[in-house]
Amino acid sequence: MFSLSEYALRMTCLSARLFGEIARPTDSKSMKETYDWYPNHNTYFALIGDTDFKDEQLRLKKLRGKGKPRKGEGKRATKKK
Repeated sequence: MFSLSEYALRMTCLSARLFGEIARPTDSKSMKETYDWYPNHNTYFALIGDTDFKDEQLRLKKLRGKGKPRKGEGKRATKKK
């Protein structure tokens, strides 16, 4: 019979932990508890104000004139002229 090496077992366990899968086989009761433990990402994604903060910072930069230059007005374009 073919058995996985210790390294392969460790890597599969690590990838399961990283990507949100269950690392070790469990019964159905434990599986339900495990799934209930981790919140849905979609539920908490709407509560994150990070994207609003970034948008606000970009808006304030544009008001101060610190935004990205238009095409043809960057550093390299001004050197050539």
